[in-house]
Amino acid sequence: MFKHPQKKIPVTKPFFPPIEEYQNYLNGIWEREYITNNGPLVQELEVRLNKRLGTQNLVFVSNGTIALQIAIKALDIKGEIITTPFSYVATTSSIVWEGCKPVFVDIDEKTLNINPDLIEEGITENTKAILATHVFGNPCDIEAIKKIADKHDLKVIYDASHCFGVTYRGQSIFNYGDISTTSFHATKLYHTVEGGGIFTNNEQLKERVQYMRNFGHDGPGKYNGIGINGKNSEVHAAMGLCNLNYVERILKSRKQQSLIYDKLFKNNNHIRKQVIFKNTKYNYAYYPVIFENEGLLIETVVNLETKGISPRRYFYPTLTELSYVIGDCPVSARISKKVLCLPLFDDLKYEQQVIITELLNKRYHNASGWSW
Repeated sequence: MFKHPQKKIPVTKPFFPPIEEYQNYLNGIWEREYITNNGPLVQELEVRLNKRLGTQNLVFVSNGTIALQIAIKALDIKGEIITTPFSYVATTSSIVWEGCKPVFVDIDEKTLNINPDLIEEGITENTKAILATHVFGNPCDIEAIKKIADKHDLKVIYDASHCFGVTYRGQSIFNYGDISTTSFHATKLYHTVEGGGIFTNNEQLKERVQYMRNFGHDGPGKYNGIGINGKNSEVHAAMGLCNLNYVERILKSRKQQSLIYDKLFKNNNHIRKQVIFKNTKYNYAYYPVIFENEGLLIETVVNLETKGISPRRYFYPTLTELSYVIGDCPVSARISKKVLCLPLFDDLKYEQQVIITELLNKRYHNASGWSW
C-alpha cells in the first residue's frame, strides 16, 4: 500500500526544460536586443515546428484564442458557423467575438466530437463554415465533414488545441481543413508558455494570416488590410525551442501513463473511455473518464480532493449554457456532466497513479456497472 502524498497532485502542470538551456536562449536575446516583431527565434521555431509536425505553413501567434479569431477573419466568414457544444469556451466565444452566430450541433457520445450525421440539419442559407474541435486530441470524422462542406460550399476550421503530435491517415492533424488552429499554452503537452499556431495548406491564406497577426503592416507606413496584434515574442519562442528537444520524451511518457491507467482500471466497469477515431496516431494529451452519472463523478471529485488530488471537469458545463448563445444539445449536456480528466503530466509517478486508481476502484468494486 502506498502512502498518500503530502504534496498536491494537480490535473496537469507545465513541463520545464533545464533552466540552463532556456538561459542560453535568453542570453542571445539580450545580446541582440530584439524581443518581438517576428524575431529570429520566432522564425526558427516556425521552421522547426513545421519540420517536426510535417506541416508547411505554420504561423506562430500569441495564443490559441487569437488563432481562432484570425482564422475566422482570414476566411472572411460572416454569418452562421456550425460548431460543437463540447469544447473550451474559446471555441464559441471566438465565433461571437467575430460577429458570427454559433449554431450548435450535438456530439457523438463515443468519440465526444461533433456528430457529422447531424450537421446538415443545422445548415441554413446563412451558414458559412463549420468549426469543429478535435476533443482531447481525438480527430473528428474529417472525411464526413469535408463531404458536407464541399456539398454546401462551406469553409472548415478545426480547433486542434489538444492535438500536438496527432496524425490521421499518416498526416499531421493540422493539415486538414481550410485552417487548423492550436494552442501552445503552458498546460498543453507542448508549450511556449503562452502561444498558439495557425496552419493552412494555402500559401495565399498564410500570407493573409501573417499580415493579420501584425496589424496588417506591409512595410513602414503601409497596410495590407485589417489586422490585430497577434504576434508572439522571442521569449516565448525560446521556451518553445527548448521544449521541442523533449517533446518525444513527453509524448512517450504520456502514452505510458495512459496505458498504466488503462491497466489499473481494467476491472472497473463504472467508467468508460472516449473512443479514439480510426486511423489515428494519438498523443495521449489527456486522460478523460466518463462516469455512469454525475452523482458518481461528484463523489469521486470530493474523494480525490480530500486526498490532495485535483482532477478537472473538462469540458463543463456544455457551451449551450453560456448566457450569450442559444442551443439545445442533449447528448453534450448529458456527457459534460459525467466527464472527468484525471492527472496526467510528464513527471507523474506510478505510485501516484496507483493511489488515484485505488480510490476509484475500491469505491465501486462491488456494484454493478453500465454498458453502451
